[in-house]
Amino acid sequence: MNKAKLAAAISLALLVSACSEAPSNDDAQTQNQQAQQTAPAAPSAEVIAAESEKANQLFEDIFMENVMRSPMFQTRLGIEDDQDKWDDISEASAAEDLELTKQHLAQINAIDPAKLNEQTRLSWQLMKQELEEEIADYQWRHYNYPVNQMFGMHSGVASLLINQHRIQDVDDAQDYIARLNGLPELFTQLEDALKLRAEKGIIAPKFVYPYVISDSKNIISGAPFDDGEASALWEDFNTKIGNLDIEEAQFQELQSQARTAMLESVKPAYESLIAAVEELEQQADTKDGAWKFPDGEAFYNNALQRTTTTDLTAEEIHQIGLSEVDRIHNEMREIMAKVGYEGTLQEFFVHMRNNQDFIYPDTAEGRERYLKEATALIDTMRTRLDELFITKPKSDMIVKAVEPFREKSAGKAFYQRPSADGTRPGIYYANLYDMASMPTYQMEALAYHEGIPGHHMQIAIQQELEDIPSFRKFGGVTAYSEGWGLYTELLPKEIGFYEDPYSDFGRLAMELWRAVRLVVDTGIHAKQWTREESIDFYVNNTPNAEADARKMVERHIVMPSQATAYKIGMNKILELREKAKTALGDDFDIREFHDVVLANGPVPLNVLEQFVDDYIAEKQG
Repeated sequence: MNKAKLAAAISLALLVSACSEAPSNDDAQTQNQQAQQTAPAAPSAEVIAAESEKANQLFEDIFMENVMRSPMFQTRLGIEDDQDKWDDISEASAAEDLELTKQHLAQINAIDPAKLNEQTRLSWQLMKQELEEEIADYQWRHYNYPVNQMFGMHSGVASLLINQHRIQDVDDAQDYIARLNGLPELFTQLEDALKLRAEKGIIAPKFVYPYVISDSKNIISGAPFDDGEASALWEDFNTKIGNLDIEEAQFQELQSQARTAMLESVKPAYESLIAAVEELEQQADTKDGAWKFPDGEAFYNNALQRTTTTDLTAEEIHQIGLSEVDRIHNEMREIMAKVGYEGTLQEFFVHMRNNQDFIYPDTAEGRERYLKEATALIDTMRTRLDELFITKPKSDMIVKAVEPFREKSAGKAFYQRPSADGTRPGIYYANLYDMASMPTYQMEALAYHEGIPGHHMQIAIQQELEDIPSFRKFGGVTAYSEGWGLYTELLPKEIGFYEDPYSDFGRLAMELWRAVRLVVDTGIHAKQWTREESIDFYVNNTPNAEADARKMVERHIVMPSQATAYKIGMNKILELREKAKTALGDDFDIREFHDVVLANGPVPLNVLEQFVDDYIAEKQG
């Protein structure tokens, strides 16, 4: 409890005591005089303003100190200071980061929160918790797979160059080339990180390696690496410098330098990494859960706490998942009756899974149609935002297909935040590699989740908030952000969307998918379920294609606990909304509630609950 709340609690206790055992007037006067002599004076408005300004400057200094240690994060924020470099991912750098975090925590602990205004006190609380958790989690820093089918430097460097490294002048182009030449050093550190984990018994299961090898080979396939069509990097660089207003000779010189960098730096770096990954593949087994790690149970329990920002145990999360699966199955049966389908729910799943009416052709035209219609859904939703929101994002967003070099291993859909200055839009990425995995009956819910009113709404507003420190503008709490994304799949239904019962079935299918995640994530990592058992649970309980199930289970395996955030977060938001509705009755305003949820950026779920409680008290008061 912070000092301000503690002082309030003590004051309340004294008031209750005084009311129940009233002293004489003389005694009361004496006690008041003693209290005035001993109680510290409340800080003045001037002191609070000055201390809050100092604290906010410290928050900004800490955030920027961390940003400037990460050239890659700088690029994501649109900062160009170190855009010719990659991050330092060595063990030495990690040790330096730990010491720096301890120094930052000492600076935060030196602040008296009783002298801060309400918003700054919240920032203090959030940063203190964040730093404390970073220090506590240092022991688990190797409990991950730095390259896997979901993410990693092997695909991340190409994605960053293509999607986020802008070339607006010759200097930007030179920085791009410098980054190409910097890959050997970065990948040497990456190989060292993989070897260190292997020595500790932390090796990804066998299924991971073909994905990593394939993605890596894709990046160095095509011109100038071989005689094929232009590689993704070569096409990107040439397109970007082609848009510059420069002389032909300068264009040719930049192109020559980039070709040399790709052949003499990029290609050898990837070939070395591929060899290291192939060696690890020989050591790998088929054990999937975090239980196989040294102290794996403790690691997973900690991961669940960090992901959900709750104290829910693995068993409790597992049971919540089973209960939600049953509820959603019953709602799906109602839709079955509405569309006149006769048969069991599992038979309806098979019908939906195999119905080609819901699958666009696996062609360029089919993909273009999907992107066009997803964009139209989002554009229609934009026209209804005033009914649901007070605050709306300024940054634009677009819908885009996942790039070919990573589409085979990337997730079904994901969102990339806009640049901090709003010049680069947010992007809803739809993975159209396998059109059968993107049925049209799920298109509506998916567009709302990743786009508007989902991730774009939440993240763009977060970045555009004023009078809060940068670490809150650009940080994240998975249960909050993914809980919001899933909540916003349901929200449009409440204002008349999902008119087609099959689309509403798709919405339920998406929610069911997240409920099954609770069951399977805990099943794999706490109950030692095998990969095949886990895939079977998805196939038997959802209408999604088996390819979806396989990819999702593989995601669970390499990202322990992450997938539990969605349903736990959504449930909390719905619980808090119902709490506010019940307390306020006719005074409840959905737009105000959404402002309460969004107006402070991502926070742990217990902090979000405090926001809603304060909102209720203010409306009632």
